[in-house]
Amino acid sequence: MTKSISCKDAGKECGWSATADTEEELMSIVTEHVLEEHKEIELNADSIKTIKTLIKDV
Repeated sequence: MTKSISCKDAGKECGWSATADTEEELMSIVTEHVLEEHKEIELNADSIKTIKTLIKDV
């Protein structure tokens, strides 16, 4: 099942969204976006866990 996430899901005022076939692929895309556009977010075990809770099956 396809996975989806958007910054709006996290309460951010950002129009970005992404879909991928697997959670692993999606998290790779999310990581790239966070590092480029949301430098205020520290990617650590806790934030990654929180991000994963926002992933939806579509």
